[in-house]
Amino acid sequence: MSRYKIPSSSAKGLRHISAVTMALVCVLALSGCTTFHTGGSYQPESINAVRFRDRAVSKADEAVRVTVAVPTAEEARSLFDVDLINKEIQPVWVKVENHSDQAYYLLSTATDPNYFSPLEVVYALRGGLFGVYRDEMERHFREMTFQNPILPNTAVSGFIYTNLDEGEKVVQIDLIAAEQIKFFTFFVQIPGMRVDYRKVDFDSLYTTEEIIDVDDDALRATLEALPCCTSNEDGSRFGDPANLVIIGDFKTITAAFARRGWLPAEETYATAVWKTIKSFFFGSRYRYSPVSPLFYDGRRHDFARQKPRHNIHERNHLRLWYSPLRYQGKPVFIGQVSRDIGVRFTSEAWPPVTHKIDPDIDEARYALIEDLIYSQMLARVGFVKGVGRARPSEPRTNLTGDPYFTDGFRAVMILDQGPIALDQIRSLNWEAPKSFQIGASKDSSAGCGLVLECP
Repeated sequence: MSRYKIPSSSAKGLRHISAVTMALVCVLALSGCTTFHTGGSYQPESINAVRFRDRAVSKADEAVRVTVAVPTAEEARSLFDVDLINKEIQPVWVKVENHSDQAYYLLSTATDPNYFSPLEVVYALRGGLFGVYRDEMERHFREMTFQNPILPNTAVSGFIYTNLDEGEKVVQIDLIAAEQIKFFTFFVQIPGMRVDYRKVDFDSLYTTEEIIDVDDDALRATLEALPCCTSNEDGSRFGDPANLVIIGDFKTITAAFARRGWLPAEETYATAVWKTIKSFFFGSRYRYSPVSPLFYDGRRHDFARQKPRHNIHERNHLRLWYSPLRYQGKPVFIGQVSRDIGVRFTSEAWPPVTHKIDPDIDEARYALIEDLIYSQMLARVGFVKGVGRARPSEPRTNLTGDPYFTDGFRAVMILDQGPIALDQIRSLNWEAPKSFQIGASKDSSAGCGLVLECP
């Protein structure tokens, strides 16, 4: 017991503060929760009563069939009787039918490395209050969750609670069994956000006569002959160098990037500009910040990807242009990648807020290669000559005046369905920058690139 006695007036004051504090805690706790049902019990609708599975898509091989669906915000509210989207939690429904003679295990971290456990979702929605309702919710969420394993000749279905994605959802389902793994990638468009690539009709960009099929030798020569840089709209000024080539269809590319946390970019319009400004001034999170338009060979970029980090000031981002080239039947995308390290105002672009790039643009190129290595969808990698060398002591500048330096090479990456282990990645065995001579012999002037194994 304390030897010090609190004066009566102070004690009254403390009791008053304590009461106010408790009331404030209760208000804050309630405001952090979804709408609470003051009467009745927790009563979500039956899963069979909600028609989200009408939009389900499936993929199968000889052993398993996988089906996925992403409920809308309203459907999720009916299924769980709470507003999950308000907490940026997005349930993904998965069904796996196992027609083989061995058990499979679904890896939830492949779908979302930061997925929510069912009880974590309940705590985020209700906190520590109202135990009786929480118990009912806990039971319901656990029953609705996908449960491993998927035993031979059985089917398992349920939800994985993922972080909210807007505009699109790339759902990656990885299944493992004894000495094998299976990849199933689903691309689901989500209404509501104006994603940049939806303005592009890829099928009508080129006629059949304009499509050019190239082999290995022609691919290298053609890529080296392409224009060096992006430009402004009328082509009168060069911008950032075109330091990137990605070969693969659109869904394969988006899946590989999604596996490593890359997101789409919102169109540049009033709402998106306002979100960008708010994020700049108040530090609010904005994962889909627009990418300023650049032009290549007379056309605005077809779509962008970005990997946001701590805030809007920091992200890696790239732009891609769909070309008429085809390599082994796969489309060839020309691109530009750089690392944003800050945000500043500019009179050179709209909106008047632009990112400052890391002058060492080769670093962003290497970071992308490393990311795609770990996506397990990179099949081959190499380099071709591009913009040419610019030394740190004599940098070039982009359209907004940011300086950059580079070894002048373009990275070329060929994507395929995975899983592709690190030791299965092959080099194109073309000329490579000195900083990427991994596996080259001492007397080799042209390295094998990332080795793995030279052909």
